[in-house]
Parts: sequence; structure tokens; C-alpha cells
Amino acid sequence: MGAADVVPGVSGGTIAFISGIYDRLLAAISACTPNKLVWLCQGRWRETWTSIDGTFLLVLLSGILTSIASLARLISYLLEARAEMIWSFFFGLIVVSIWLVGQQIGRWNASSIAALIGGAVFAYLITVAAPLQWPATPIMVFLAGSIAICAMILPGISGSFILLLLGLYTTVLGAVKNFDVALLGIFALGCIAGLLSFSRLLGWLLSHVRHITLAFLTGLLIGSLNMVWPWKLTTTWRENSHGESVPLQQTNLWPSQYESIVGTPSYWQAGLALMLFAVVLVLALEWLGRRSN
Repeated sequence: MGAADVVPGVSGGTIAFISGIYDRLLAAISACTPNKLVWLCQGRWRETWTSIDGTFLLVLLSGILTSIASLARLISYLLEARAEMIWSFFFGLIVVSIWLVGQQIGRWNASSIAALIGGAVFAYLITVAAPLQWPATPIMVFLAGSIAICAMILPGISGSFILLLLGLYTTVLGAVKNFDVALLGIFALGCIAGLLSFSRLLGWLLSHVRHITLAFLTGLLIGSLNMVWPWKLTTTWRENSHGESVPLQQTNLWPSQYESIVGTPSYWQAGLALMLFAVVLVLALEWLGRRSN
């Protein structure tokens, strides 16, 4: 999940769905209510830890933070040097996720079909939205964290891409690289505020209208494929915090078009192999999960 959240366009929520921990994650986060602070003040440590599934959250959060801290530089380099390979792998992840999440929809009717189409359209519109440029002030960083974390736990919508749309992706990634504790602390507080409120809503929806919610989440995955298509032509550029030109808006191309227009090899064979590897990897993990259960 940490590695996915570093890449603009890939959601950590997708990885949670693939690995089968999505419902447990939402339940654990939703259990972190204000009254748990009262329990802690009363010395009810063990009861609080058990009620929020503390061991699960601690292990998961440790894995996410370790991955972000260790892979931020590597993924930043690969996105510059071998972008097609990174996008190909994640494209395969999302394709197989559509299949796995779609299988969980228990009922197909007009409501679930409408939710599927609505989710796909919503995610697609986000991928083609014109980026903004929020100032990197404490209040804006806090609000960005609140919004981005909601996207991070939704399959198909990338929290990193939301930060990119808000114009704060480079700022936050730079803070991770440079261990800017103050900025990361403000961002983390925003994430906590957004996470605690949104997870309860999503958990309620999955409990009460599960098939419609799953259809909507499947639609989000379908719509997000536009963002993670590996071969793109950059139409506009922006300047990052280091004065470097980085892509802002892009158009998808077929590999043959990419080679003729961009003038560089598409490496489509390697890209296809990575897509298939992602599909096989996820199906193998899903099979192992069923076997262990």
C-alpha cells in the first residue's frame, strides 16, 4: 500500500482490496472514536487496543511508512527513467482488481449497474481534471491531507494523484525525502481527520448497501485505467519546487503511436510482460489467501 500511494494514479485502497484486508481496515479505523481517548485516560489500555484491532493497524501502518520511506526515492527515479514499466505493472494490478472486486458484487440490478457506470465516469473525470495550484501553507497542507487520505482508501482513486491535482504532490514528496517533520506532521493531522470521518461512512455503506457500494468501487477501478495507461504523450508541463519541468497533462497513445510521435522505444513487450506478471501475482496471492482461510 505504501509503494502504491507514492505513485500518482495508483491507490493504496486497491492494494488493500486485492490483499483481502479492506473490510478489516475500515472496521479498525472506524473503531478509533473519541471515546477511545477517554478509555485511555481511564487506564483501559488493553481494552482500547483490542477494540481498535491495534496490532493489525500497527503492523499495517509500519509497513506503509517503511515502504514510503524506503521506496520514495526509487519510485521517483523509476517514474523518470522507466515510467512505462512502472505504469505497466500497476495497470495489470488494476485490471485484475476489477475482476476480483467485481466478483464480490452479490446482486446485479439497475442500481448496481448505475453505481458501476457512475463510479467509472467519476474516476475518469478526476483523471482528466485540470490541476490546481494550492499554496503550501499549513492550513492548505492540512486540507490536502484530509482530501487525499479519503482517496487513498478508495480503490481506483489515488491520494497521490489528488495531491498532484491540488498542486501539492511535489511539496509532500519533498517533505518525505527531506524528513521535514513539521510539514509531515501537519499533513498527518489532516490525514487522521479525513480518515476517521470518511472510513465510518464507507464502512456503513459496505454494511448496508454492499453490492451497490462494491459496484461503485469497481467503477472507480475501471475509470482509473485512463490514468495508469503506460504510454503517454505529455501535452503540458509544470515547474516543480526544484525548478524542473515535469508532466502536467498527458494523452494516452498506443505503443506504435508512442514510438513514432515521442521518438523513443515503447518497450511494449516488457510492459505486457509486467502487466501479465501483476495479474499472475495477484491471482496467486488471492489463491494463497483462500487456502489459508
